Amino acid sequence: MKRLLIIGCGDVGLRVALLLRARHRIYALTHNAERIIELRRRGLIPLYGNLDHPETLGGLAGLAHDIIHLAPPPARGDADTRTAHLIAALGRGRSLPRHFIYISTSGVYGDCNGALVAETSPLRPQTGRARRRADAERRLREWGARTGVCVSILRVPGIYAADRLPVARIERGTPALLPQDDTYVNHVHADDLAKMVVAALHHGQANRSYNASDDAPQKMGDYFDLVADRFQLPRPPRVTRAEASMVLPENLYSFMSESRRLANRRIKQELRVRLRYPTVREGIAARPDPDHAR
Repeated sequence: MKRLLIIGCGDVGLRVALLLRARHRIYALTHNAERIIELRRRGLIPLYGNLDHPETLGGLAGLAHDIIHLAPPPARGDADTRTAHLIAALGRGRSLPRHFIYISTSGVYGDCNGALVAETSPLRPQTGRARRRADAERRLREWGARTGVCVSILRVPGIYAADRLPVARIERGTPALLPQDDTYVNHVHADDLAKMVVAALHHGQANRSYNASDDAPQKMGDYFDLVADRFQLPRPPRVTRAEASMVLPENLYSFMSESRRLANRRIKQELRVRLRYPTVREGIAARPDPDHAR
């Protein structure tokens, strides 16, 4: 039975584990002792380790045939030291993983003024978080090229599911931008993202990136309107960009300042993924998966 290690086994990691548990012995790294019982209940083998403290990562070397890296970068700086610590720890073993899947962000492209963005587009990260993700991508590409590990990168936009919708924001009445000022956003349902991760394990190419998005980029305000209608809430008020800069928190306004439409041809043609939820409208209408809820 293959040994799989999931780094950062939260919601998406658990969905991936559900798809792979029949044929894999699955380990999950956690720095939260309270999560150990939950991971065991889900049929995973928990390992304690903290990517900020490399001395705790000694047990990872040579452990797994395949690795899925879902952990976020540090909160500050331009470098992803967590990924650097992980690479160093894996290098101490007699054997390296065969496949390494890294979950990055579509934010590495920066603001593209609503243009269609393929994986060959240049990286122009504008936020600290996106710069740290781009740094992790660079480190992993260099490591893969140097060692022969097959590193595949999924660039992920906004993840949603039945329990991951901006309902609280809408209930607070947080405004959205007027249509003429609004930006394009991209989404992927958590179940479809889990399928993409599994597909990357089977079909992902070395040092290859994939836009892990659904088929239908849309304006951000239209997305909020869909969620509001689904829960029979008032639609968010619309404001100009100038008004938004005065009333919204800086991090939220920054997020609303980037506009791009992701092309997802590679996930379909190379990873052979068939989306269960090709648009947000279909995903929002779906009921929670009872298997995931257990």
